[in-house]
Amino acid sequence: MSLSQHQRTLLCAAPQSRADYESAMKTAVEAVSNWLSEEKMYTGGSIRQLRSEIQFEPTAQGLGLPETLSRLNHLFLSKSLKVHHPHSLAHLHCPTMVASQVAEVLINATNQSMDSWDQSPVGSLMEVQLIDWLRQKVGYGKGTAGVFTSGGTQSNLMGVLLARDACVAKHWQNDDGTEWSVQRDGLPADALKRVKVVCSENAHFSVQKNMAMMGMGFQSVVTVPCDELGQMDIGALNQKLSELKQSDKLVACIVATAGTTDAGAIDGLPEIRQAADSVGAWVHVDAAWGGALLLSPKYCSKLQGIELADSITLDFHKHFFQSISCGAFLLKDERNFRFMHYEAEYLNSAYDEEHGVPNLVSKSLQTTRRFDALKLWFTLEALGENLYASMIEHGVDLSQEVAQFIREQDDFELLVNPQFASVLFRVRPKDYPIEFLDNLNQNVADSLFAQGEANIGVTKVNGVQSLKMTLLSPIATLDNVQKLLAQVRAQANQIGDAVKNGTYQPVID
Repeated sequence: MSLSQHQRTLLCAAPQSRADYESAMKTAVEAVSNWLSEEKMYTGGSIRQLRSEIQFEPTAQGLGLPETLSRLNHLFLSKSLKVHHPHSLAHLHCPTMVASQVAEVLINATNQSMDSWDQSPVGSLMEVQLIDWLRQKVGYGKGTAGVFTSGGTQSNLMGVLLARDACVAKHWQNDDGTEWSVQRDGLPADALKRVKVVCSENAHFSVQKNMAMMGMGFQSVVTVPCDELGQMDIGALNQKLSELKQSDKLVACIVATAGTTDAGAIDGLPEIRQAADSVGAWVHVDAAWGGALLLSPKYCSKLQGIELADSITLDFHKHFFQSISCGAFLLKDERNFRFMHYEAEYLNSAYDEEHGVPNLVSKSLQTTRRFDALKLWFTLEALGENLYASMIEHGVDLSQEVAQFIREQDDFELLVNPQFASVLFRVRPKDYPIEFLDNLNQNVADSLFAQGEANIGVTKVNGVQSLKMTLLSPIATLDNVQKLLAQVRAQANQIGDAVKNGTYQPVID
């Protein structure tokens, strides 16, 4: 192939490359705009239908950019779920800010990598400043101990990893009296049985997943019951810590949750800090969802005590309305980054550090990493904190209105009083056999999704199948939700009639 053909495929300074880029981007933006204008939440149908339609068909010569883009519009875009739709309520999957989408164009075009300053000179300095701003928001004070991440699972991994290694360094020594380094020497032989991480039974599954990936196994995670609001039971926590201490176990970390996935519950952070101090444990706060309340003058008190944590997870692709992926990990004491520091001459040499060159790879589990911080920077400067806060608060206020409406209905049951911006409920038609209610609620959610009418979450609450509405969208209204609940009611009645007649077929095999 000729040089000109290569230039046309790359984003580069060649005039034809720039013209092709502008043309393709204009076509893509127009396609997205048309997709947004369609009222249906989802048009892909059931999983059976999608499996028969999705076909990967590369050829030796290629279709060319325009034709392939047209094919993707039909194959992918037109069938994609609209997360901004007021009936898309199943998950912590947010509608995105226009500012975030614009920032994505700049991020993708420049293709900066955050693993060394000479690959992202401006981006490195901007991320450091944003980390400093976030630290002050959580109450840590000024500093640079933190890094942007791919999201909550990675940030939580960093928290429990540093906590475990700090615990080992404190309780084990080498023969010469120096602290044991897991990074250098691996785990001491008896650490696998003695070192534990404690969290609530409603904590994010990444706690168990991360401990398993660290070689500690699920057995290293001790769960504590929750109260009726879904918060960690502090009495049960103290009792569990006492039992662990009596059995010669070492609690490396207590993971507190600020915004559980289902109920949105926020654990008692000051009480957990006090309990952790009684056994010398690290506190990591998973504020992947609840961290958004840091911007809210109205609700930020729900995060009282977050400044007492040793490390914090924040996710901006949840209630901060940023495009995926965008998260951060904050560390109170920068010295604790020593447990994951590794020096590579071509990335983060001692010379650079001595001269104040920001080398963010020293704080990250990733090497190559996108400049996702730009999305939050751009949004904050464009919107201002007041408008941003009002968008976050809208979901919290709406959840209370929706809960009250559900309480007033004869065929709906509110399962938990809302703590944040989610509502857990189930449809319960009059005289419907209780033993079939779980299946009914599951099938209602499946049917409405296949029809493209609604995306409602399904989870277990106190042993019963629950429907979940996660009210992130700042453009969703009580009227939108009432219309959705009317559809839930109608679908439940339709399924009930079909079951009685022996004609019902689930949409999922």
